[in-house]
Amino acid sequence: MPDSLRQEIASAAHTIVIKVGTRSITHSDGTLNTERIQQLAEDITRCCNAGKRVVLVSSGAVGAGMSLLGLKSRPTDLAKLQAVAAVGQAHLIQTYDKTFSQLGRRAAQVLLTLDDVKDRIRYLNVRNTLLSILELGAVPIINENDTVSVDELMTTFGDNDRLAAMVTNLIRAPLLVIVSDVEGLYDGDPSLSSSQLIPTVTAIDERILSFVRDKKTGLSKGGMASKLEAARIVTTAGENVIIGNCKRTSILTEVMSGELVGTLFAGQGKAISPFKRWLGFTAVTRGKLQLDAGARKAIVEQGRSLLAAGISDVQGKFGKGDVVALCDAEGQIIARGLTNYSADDVERIKGLKSAKFAQVLGHSPYDEVIHRDNLVLVSK
Repeated sequence: MPDSLRQEIASAAHTIVIKVGTRSITHSDGTLNTERIQQLAEDITRCCNAGKRVVLVSSGAVGAGMSLLGLKSRPTDLAKLQAVAAVGQAHLIQTYDKTFSQLGRRAAQVLLTLDDVKDRIRYLNVRNTLLSILELGAVPIINENDTVSVDELMTTFGDNDRLAAMVTNLIRAPLLVIVSDVEGLYDGDPSLSSSQLIPTVTAIDERILSFVRDKKTGLSKGGMASKLEAARIVTTAGENVIIGNCKRTSILTEVMSGELVGTLFAGQGKAISPFKRWLGFTAVTRGKLQLDAGARKAIVEQGRSLLAAGISDVQGKFGKGDVVALCDAEGQIIARGLTNYSADDVERIKGLKSAKFAQVLGHSPYDEVIHRDNLVLVSK
């Protein structure tokens, strides 16, 4: 039965990002499931034909490579894993394009690394490319560039859930649909009959996070932890996320009809600007500023700029114009912003009022260490 809130979200969602994981489009042995890709393409095409724009973030390059190379198990060696992904990526996009072309659409391959979105200019270039692909009526198929993304080189997104969240913010899509191997977020182990599906989440708080934490260690576990982080990134920017089951062959159609599918994570407040999305959730931070209670309150509750008087500690080496994280007394990151002063200068003026800047630094170009226009909250 349709839900009024979901119908409202679906109606306003002119652009949708849908993320499918490897298990959503592969068989149990890891090889590519072309029947599932056909169902997914049909589902996306129905949505496009209804006037929506759809971006697909898809894993599966390794599975496709395994299919072509006749491998029965996933390689564990990094170089071989990347080689299999290189073989598979061409087959994966070819399969998507062949399937979409039979339905009157074309697929466009877009491979990304973290470097492509952490830099502001490259971030905008990727955004413009994706929007142009959509204007041409094609379906962008995005994947992390597995052949060059190596953890040791710090060029990996970590997982495609995070990549999908970044893409959602990149193009200001009002809705991200994450296709999972479970129905949504449960209040316990999904395998237990006593666990209940949570249909709607209005805030990703400690209670919600506790559902994906090990009770003994307190650490996040399982794929749902990364999906919650993706939901946090998107909902903090004011957009919506739905996590649903890959066994639903027409999940996108159901979502766009407002059906009670999976778990809805509702957007928090008004949607924020593209610049603040990049600043808050994509740009790489160069340091940290620890705030006292007064500064935290001024930023979080009163929407004010960061003054030096409220800074208690400075960490990292950064220059004027770099992105820095703002932390509370417990070390939790609450905001990010572009600093007007270098780390050395902030160290010298921390705790001081702006009237004393000239005396200490010999100059006083800015009253604020970070102006409110260049600051975005990432947690409350």
